[in-house]
Order: sequence, then C-alpha cells, then structure tokens
Amino acid sequence: MIDVFSFHEGTSPLLISVPHDGIHLPTDIRARMTDVGAALPDTDWHVAELYSFARELGASMLVANYSRYVVDLNRAATNDVLYPGQIATGLCPLQTFAGEDIYNGPGIDEDETRQRIVTFWQPYHDQLANALRSLRKKHGRALLWDAHSIASVVPRLFDGELPELNIGTNGGLSCAALMTQRVTAVADASPYSCVVNGRFKGGYITRHYGDPESGVHAMQLEIAQRVYLNEASAIFDARKGSRLRDTLRLMLEAFSGSSESV
Repeated sequence: MIDVFSFHEGTSPLLISVPHDGIHLPTDIRARMTDVGAALPDTDWHVAELYSFARELGASMLVANYSRYVVDLNRAATNDVLYPGQIATGLCPLQTFAGEDIYNGPGIDEDETRQRIVTFWQPYHDQLANALRSLRKKHGRALLWDAHSIASVVPRLFDGELPELNIGTNGGLSCAALMTQRVTAVADASPYSCVVNGRFKGGYITRHYGDPESGVHAMQLEIAQRVYLNEASAIFDARKGSRLRDTLRLMLEAFSGSSESV
C-alpha cells in the first residue's frame, strides 16, 4: 500500500491542503468499480501540480494520494450533510457527480466505511491537525488553504457555469474578515470571475479547522477546471496553468500577509 498522503514541511505559517487530487485505488476496491467509477471523473485533477510553486513561498503542503472515491477527506467522519437541501456526495461516494454508479453490485457497508475511515481518513486528519498545531506553536498562528477544483459545469450540483474562482470561508466564520477582503481584492483584480461563499462555502476541512479566535485561519478555493485544464481530457494546460499561478501566488501572499494584521 502506498502512503495515504505526502507531506512537505515548510517554513512559513501557511499550510496548503489538497484532499481530492489523489488517483490511487486499493486493488480490492478497484475490482468492484464500474468503468465510469474507475475513471475517477470527479478528481481535482493536477491541483498539487498547480500549487507546486507554493513551496517557494515557504508553505507546507499536505496532499492526499488516494481517490476521493475511497473516502472523501473533506467530509466529516460522521458523514454530516454540508449543504442541506442539496445533493450530498457523501463520505464514501456511491455515485459520481453526474449520478452514475461507482460500484458494480452492492455498495459499501458500515464495517467497510469504518475501515476506510481508520485506514485513509484518520491519518490525513491526524497529520493536518498536528501540522496546524505545530505552525501555531512556531509562528503564533496557522493559515490553512484548502485547495480544490471541479468541472465548470455539473448540472446535478449547481446551475449553469461555475465562476472561475470560488472562495469559501464558511460564511465568514473560518478566517478573519480582513484576510477575506484582501484575498478577494486580488481575485477581483485578476482576469478571472470570482465569488465569495457562493455555491462552495468551504467543506469539512475549512469549517472544522478554521478557528480565528485561536489563531487558525482557514480558506477554501474551488477553481473551475476550465481555467487550467483541457476539461474534455483532464490534461493540464501549461499556458493556462502559468497564467493562473500568477493570480494564485498573489492570493496566497495576500492571505499570508494580511494574517500579520489580525
């Protein structure tokens, strides 16, 4: 079995979490999946590659190696609903975002769900919590940036075409208002469309770990994949990626710099 996650320890208060970039599947799980499921269509393709420059900023990086279809690291282990009244994709998904079956035959029972939590979910969150504690102890604060991407059009989850940059702060609860303002100002001045706390307000990671009163500020960025991919093939577009990195760098610098003022 490969490692559940990869971790790079940086020198700044910033930690970038990438929970949905993984593409690995345990052999026994892969054997039960449909062809559609095994193609992993809901992967946050190449997000770790997109943010690779952040190490130059001194950021730590925590990157999941297994697919979100094994277990969704951005959901609570109790599988609480993030967005009441909307379709829930679940802790251990049984259907793709498009509503297609991920498994042939029976799905996942409670025992298997518990085992996936122990084997894949808990180690990632233990590392995430430990890293945040270490950063807070060393720097007096910890800055968590939860990095995501999604297809630009997913009719089952949202109407129309998603804005290009989707900032989530759990409705302003997961980080200081000044930080949101400065990051948003960068996004608004960029070539990309932007929304704050729209369809994506931040998942479990942002909501659970963001605690500004104790010095932990968390922000999620959901990027529409048309900004840096060929969406039909999921191939990284180097030209688009380079352009987007310029904006991401400024957003991360605004996030980190503004933390010194709160």
